[in-house]
Amino acid sequence: MAVSQLELRSLVLLRHAKAERGDWGLDRDRGLAPRGRAQSAAVGRDLADQGFMPDVALVSSAKRTVQTYDLVAVNANWHLVADILDDLYRAWTDDLIDLLCRVSPTARSVLVVGHEPTISAAAGALAGIESSPDALSRLHGGLPTAGRAELRFAGDWIDLGPAGATLTEVITPLA
Repeated sequence: MAVSQLELRSLVLLRHAKAERGDWGLDRDRGLAPRGRAQSAAVGRDLADQGFMPDVALVSSAKRTVQTYDLVAVNANWHLVADILDDLYRAWTDDLIDLLCRVSPTARSVLVVGHEPTISAAAGALAGIESSPDALSRLHGGLPTAGRAELRFAGDWIDLGPAGATLTEVITPLA
């Protein structure tokens, strides 16, 4: 049976934008560098141009990820309040997939803002056989700051697992 476009779910895994140097304080407290603010704004405009609007946003509790999401949302004209999660700060691939499996079944699209190497590793783990070879090759070596992986799959979030999605694109920063 063919799956209609309306039954497809969208997932965008976004690495936070360029952060300040970590010469002081806790890593969790590092904010965005000026370049990171520009990257975040560009990502927001690009996602808006693509027509992507998440039903759920899962964001690491680190300052730089929260700032990345806030600037993306403002520039995409989203009014969605993100779920800020301590669990995403030091999450591994399996932890991130477990968080996605707990997303409400009513959500059609999810944005995750997190950290490397988890973001690229999760995208690679979720990528099934119909994934774009070009996108898969762009995941090797990880995502640069403000890089993102875009995936689609049919089914419910609770059923999402390894090789259960199609990696359609890997996009590097515009700014």
